[in-house]
Amino acid sequence: MYSDEHKQFLKKIRRTHIFVFLTQLLIIIAFLGIWQLLAHFEVINTFISSSPKAILDTIVGLYLDNNLWNHIGITVYETIISFLLGTFIGTVIASILWWFPFLAKVLDPYLTILNSLPKVALGPIIIIWAGAGMNSIILMALLISVIITIINVYQGFIETDPNKIKLMKAFRATKWQIFSKLILPSTKPTIINALKINVSMSLIGVIMGEFLVSKEGIGYLIMYGSQVFNLDLVMAGVIILCIVATIMYYCVSWIEKRLIKNI
Repeated sequence: MYSDEHKQFLKKIRRTHIFVFLTQLLIIIAFLGIWQLLAHFEVINTFISSSPKAILDTIVGLYLDNNLWNHIGITVYETIISFLLGTFIGTVIASILWWFPFLAKVLDPYLTILNSLPKVALGPIIIIWAGAGMNSIILMALLISVIITIINVYQGFIETDPNKIKLMKAFRATKWQIFSKLILPSTKPTIINALKINVSMSLIGVIMGEFLVSKEGIGYLIMYGSQVFNLDLVMAGVIILCIVATIMYYCVSWIEKRLIKNI
């Protein structure tokens, strides 16, 4: 049983969370309301700024044409595939780099260069390699998410307490025992945190890929809308993308909370 003081403390935390959420919601409503009023009274040019009502009408039109869920589903599918592959491949490569310190020193400048290189510049090469289709989009997202995962997870590996490693070596633990019993468990929070970064990086990579080569997806909607000067469609695509990104972020946050309970 909780004490009265603890119950009051928990109530205060809940009230704070509710107040923060309501404030965030109020900011969004106020922004959309002011935007719509400015558009209605022609204070702003709706051709270059659109309006909330026009955006909503465009989204409803996509739904009625049975295109909305198809575009969302394609982007989400590509993001999930690249997210899972990027996390797995990045963690495996980071483990190999920890296992072979010489290899890590050799590859360090190359990882830095690849991380700073704009991946969209490699778009034409990726299209030639993987073809003008979904494979190119997933590969583009992988190039972004894998490098980020390798750098973050490997940094977590090498920041493990060296005194604990020395202690395990003193008890004649093998390298595999050190890795499986100390390095991996102590780096779980870093790996979990990398999931949040990875899902956003994967989504960015997918949208970049859809900009370059796609006939479906949210990125395609935004690019097509810009090509035909339909800003309502562009803004509708951006709003849909924001909603999808928010949902995916909270899904990963939920997974994070579940995993932290088991650590």
